[in-house]
Amino acid sequence: MYVRCLHILVALSALACGPNEGVATAVEEDSVLEREEPVVTLPEPTMRRLTQAQYQNAIRALLGEDLVLPTSLEPDEVADGLLAIGAALTTISPRGVEQYETAAYSLATQAMENEAVRDELVPCDADEVGEDACAETVLATFGSRAWRRPLSQDELDVLVDLSGEASAVLDGFDAGLVYGLAAILQSPNFLFRVELGEPDPDSGERRFTGYEMASKLSFFLWNTIPDEALMVSAELGELTEDEGLLAQVDRMMADPRFEAGLREFFADMLSLHQLDGLNKDPTVFTHMSPEVGPSAREETLLGVLDNVWVNDGDYRDIFTTTTTFLDRKLASIYSVRAPAREGFAPTTLSDEGGRRGLLGQVSFLAMNSHPVSTSATLRGQFVREVLLCQYIPPPPSDVDTSIPEPSASARTLRERVAVHLEDQFCAGCHRLTDPIGLGFEQFDGLGHFRTREEGAVIDPSGELDESPFTDAWGLSDRIANHPALTSCFTRTLMAYGSGHSVTDGEEEALAYLNEGFQFMDHSVQFLIRDLVMSPAFRMAGDVQ
Repeated sequence: MYVRCLHILVALSALACGPNEGVATAVEEDSVLEREEPVVTLPEPTMRRLTQAQYQNAIRALLGEDLVLPTSLEPDEVADGLLAIGAALTTISPRGVEQYETAAYSLATQAMENEAVRDELVPCDADEVGEDACAETVLATFGSRAWRRPLSQDELDVLVDLSGEASAVLDGFDAGLVYGLAAILQSPNFLFRVELGEPDPDSGERRFTGYEMASKLSFFLWNTIPDEALMVSAELGELTEDEGLLAQVDRMMADPRFEAGLREFFADMLSLHQLDGLNKDPTVFTHMSPEVGPSAREETLLGVLDNVWVNDGDYRDIFTTTTTFLDRKLASIYSVRAPAREGFAPTTLSDEGGRRGLLGQVSFLAMNSHPVSTSATLRGQFVREVLLCQYIPPPPSDVDTSIPEPSASARTLRERVAVHLEDQFCAGCHRLTDPIGLGFEQFDGLGHFRTREEGAVIDPSGELDESPFTDAWGLSDRIANHPALTSCFTRTLMAYGSGHSVTDGEEEALAYLNEGFQFMDHSVQFLIRDLVMSPAFRMAGDVQ
């Protein structure tokens, strides 16, 4: 079976097990890594609420691009650093129920009033076959796609009766069908990902069903609902078997929709949603404008996609590359020539600008700063927590955490931080974050390069876990080669795919996946495949 070859990682012979060109090109012909499949103890599965992005993507997949989507829905929540985990811990408030109900009726009404959408939804003539029969055809097909599984006859009967009663009162088949469609769209079966598992008939262990695997795969790789091919594969039982699962994974990763899945994962991992509300004082940062946040988000995502999707490169290169994608706004902040008159285009940065990689971009530098100044603490905390998965405890509630204002004796942030560190209540945590953040001090609170602050020369040198650096350029190397970087990325990907933080019972799987990730030259595409094929993704915890 392919999984056996995947676990042994014999690169060229893996082609005989299944289509995976990335494996064949990533290692030498005689490279072999033997791994025993990990033992995994998984927590109880939870139902994850669709994020706002997933909700909108699902509606587009169901009803097309022409409908007006709702803008006021239950907000997403971050937990343990990820929206994906927050989705498993949040429910729907009474206000949220009203919002989803209003949205469902609005969308169903628009769909039935749009001739092209209606023709797609309703393939039958109610006058010829009867209203109930036609409604059952429509609701069975639409409901199966929306709920990511076939509807039971009892569920379908309720929806057909609802449509029929509404049709009689409103004196119209289409008007009645709106109620059936709206009921589907406001049901927990649509708004939540119901992935609870079943006993494996062979081993007795709990695994996700074929339809649940289709849902997990689709939201993980595409951030939307399964397409018809995936649903057919689930119906045939192929997604609980190695060969069928791998075939679908390869198909989905070769599909253009994989870009959307990658974008969502990295946006969640790097908290890029915060850029939508980027707030800077324009009197302090003259380059600030409403388009800076969205532009910064796009620069980062285009760079990540270039590494992961286009080139299937080494994940660590994201932090050291001098290639980035700029529009005119970002080019003005970076003090370089815009590579294109309109939109984004690739450009190569020179070392004179002092910046390279993800941590030289506005997304990181501006997001982890204050509205009127930089923040060594926020920048260092981001590196520790997001990139290295190291926990920084919050400050005591009764401790003043503010940095002293500039003075004649302490003009630069480094000098003011030194004063701050004299407070024993602050020093413990700030020694973990501030020396890293000070390495980025040659970039102001928006990300513009500078060499002086308050007239004094900025010293951006420091050390990261006893590894010295002279400036942000050197710090990027230290981070890219930090032993915790790749295992943290593996941990974050596992948490994103499962909807929960990695537990003690999954540490063996984490080590297993990270070992393969390192062996395969830190290919994110390989890691994604390896995760999907592992028990950590396919098996479910016991339901209490």
